[in-house]
Amino acid sequence: MGSEKQPITIKKYANRRLYNTGTSAYVTLEDLADMVKKGEDFVVFDAKSGEEITRSVLTQIIFEQEGKGGQSLLPITFLRQLIRFYGDSIQMLVPSYLEFTIDRLTSDQEKFRDQFANGLSGGLGAASPLGSQTRQIFGPLEEQARKNMAMFTQALSMFSPFGVGASGPAPTANSHPEPATPPPQTEDSKSDIEEMKRQLGELQKRIEGIIPKE
Repeated sequence: MGSEKQPITIKKYANRRLYNTGTSAYVTLEDLADMVKKGEDFVVFDAKSGEEITRSVLTQIIFEQEGKGGQSLLPITFLRQLIRFYGDSIQMLVPSYLEFTIDRLTSDQEKFRDQFANGLSGGLGAASPLGSQTRQIFGPLEEQARKNMAMFTQALSMFSPFGVGASGPAPTANSHPEPATPPPQTEDSKSDIEEMKRQLGELQKRIEGIIPKE
């Protein structure tokens, strides 16, 4: 069996210079952005302390990309809502939901490209008002976002002892399966499940609040 390719190690020095140990050369944030776009995985460490700082460096890359004219990906409404999630009771669910959603968008990106192109071409004619064009472009995205939330909720329920169906081999004609006995429900476990359901409902309302409407 072939070993999995290890991520490239990038070292960041006190003078903010970044050193690619794979190529033995200094690189810039723009170089790292190109590596990400090419699918090259890397981790960044502080050269002095040895602390991994990959997250902060990736955030810096996003900050630089957002600063380029005509290349912004993060709407102001989204950024404000994201800030509100910090310290919120549902903060722990947000990273998983965003990761789940971006994975779905990545896997379906060709379909969305086609829908976007068709929406633009359909809006060029005089008979297609801007509102109709917008609905044609964003309608599928909004529907996909709702499907993502439903699938995300279903995936989370699989980790709940009260949301998983009975497992085991299917009964045969000669078998006499005993009724499945659910695990005992304590007051604490009941309240935990109810709290998670409440948090999911609140997260869905907030996410829907930043989805483009007609």
